[in-house]
Amino acid sequence: ATTLEDAPRAVEVAERFDGVYAAVGVHPHETKDFDEDRVVPVLEGLAASRKVVAIGEIGLDYFYDFAPKDDQKRALVAQLRLAERLGRPVLLHNRESEDDLLALLETEAKGSPERLRGVFHSFCASVATGERAIALGFLVSYSGMITFQAAGNVRESAAALPLGAMLVETDAPYLAPAPFRGKPNEPAYVTQTAARLAEVKGVSPEEVGRVTTANFR
Repeated sequence: ATTLEDAPRAVEVAERFDGVYAAVGVHPHETKDFDEDRVVPVLEGLAASRKVVAIGEIGLDYFYDFAPKDDQKRALVAQLRLAERLGRPVLLHNRESEDDLLALLETEAKGSPERLRGVFHSFCASVATGERAIALGFLVSYSGMITFQAAGNVRESAAALPLGAMLVETDAPYLAPAPFRGKPNEPAYVTQTAARLAEVKGVSPEEVGRVTTANFR
C-alpha cells in the first residue's frame, strides 16, 4: 500500500488469494501534513488481518520532495513505532535520503543480521549504505534496475553485498527488466531480475531463487 485509500484494497486482494500477502503504510510522497492520530489507528486496524505481513511502503524521498522533509520524517517514525509495537517488518523507500533514513533507523528500528527489521526495497544506493542497512537488520531487495545498461551502480552493490541479505522483486507495474523495459512490469518478470543477479554473483539462478526465497520467509 501507499495511501490510506489503497491499503484496504491491498488487504482485500491478499485475503482473496492463497500465497498473496499485503503490507499497509503511507508512502513518503503522501505524507504532507501527516496526521499520526488519524493514520496510525487505521493502519493498526488493517494490520489485524493475518495476511498483512509488513508495514509499508514507508520511508523518505528527497528526490521528488512531494512532501516536506519534516512531515516525511514524522510519518516514518510513527510507522516504524507501529511496526515495532506489532512485531512486523517494514518495507522501506529510499531516494537520495539515506543519511537521514539510516539515522532514524539507528534510533527507531535498530536490529541486526540475526534480528531482521525489514527491507530496503528496490535498492539502488551505495555499497556503504547497503552495509549499514544490513548491519541494522535490513535486507536489500533488487528490482529490474539491475538489468538496465546504465545501472552499473546497482550491479556494483549487488556484487559486493552478501546474497544471504538479498531479495528480488518486481516493483510492478514499474521497473520492468530487460528485455521488457518500457512495458508494464509483472511478477513473472522477476525471473529476469534473478537471472541477472545470478550473473553478477557468479551463481546459478536456482541458487538465487533458493536463497532469496529463504530470506523472504
